[in-house]
Amino acid sequence: MSRSVAIIDGSGFEPVNDPGVRHETPYGMPSAAIRTVRKGSSEVLWLPRHGDLHTLPPHGINYRANIYALKAAGANAIIAFNTVGVISDRIRPGQIGLPHQLIDYTWGREHTYADGSAETVDHIEFDPPFAPGFRSDLLAAARAHDIECIDGGVYAATQGPRLETAAEIDRLERDGADVVGMTGMPEASLAAELGLEYVLLALAVNPAAGRSDGSIHEEVARFSRTARDKAEALVEHFFGASA
Repeated sequence: MSRSVAIIDGSGFEPVNDPGVRHETPYGMPSAAIRTVRKGSSEVLWLPRHGDLHTLPPHGINYRANIYALKAAGANAIIAFNTVGVISDRIRPGQIGLPHQLIDYTWGREHTYADGSAETVDHIEFDPPFAPGFRSDLLAAARAHDIECIDGGVYAATQGPRLETAAEIDRLERDGADVVGMTGMPEASLAAELGLEYVLLALAVNPAAGRSDGSIHEEVARFSRTARDKAEALVEHFFGASA
């Protein structure tokens, strides 16, 4: 089956000059209209998870509506851009990576389509949480075009919107996490429930709390553009090679 790919964008996205279509779903309205953008030589669907004006906090995003709307629009695979803080030395600020595992620390979010309305409950398999074949194809594109992309790592999904304490980051490291973000869950598991391939492209934009002497916000300003440029280059080459 060929991939019809959508991109879910995160913090720091560039505005897209396309009004798009914002359809209501059985789970409410998605974060924004779904647009069509050109990446490489292909057209792909594009959705900003925090809304057009970045007003939706991580815990307030309607993840169910977002994933449902993308599938209804024809997507069967998702590349999710996620800015992350760096915990371990597996990845450095300014780099990008494709984690292979996650740990979910979120709570209180609408995290499943299994709301009791169906006759049976489908206990989906969720290991590995990120589509291995899709990850491999993106890594191959990175290697082919000499784009440094870290293979593997454990993504920790925290509740937000506040940043973590240094003690909390120490705990995440003891648990085995390499990077930390706030939006990978329940996005990844909802995609799995609907049968969509899902990969998380981690943009490392700062050392996590307790890992730097400077301000986290200053670190984000320093490294965001570098990581963003690498992520954009990767998807451009990936879709160019896939066309």
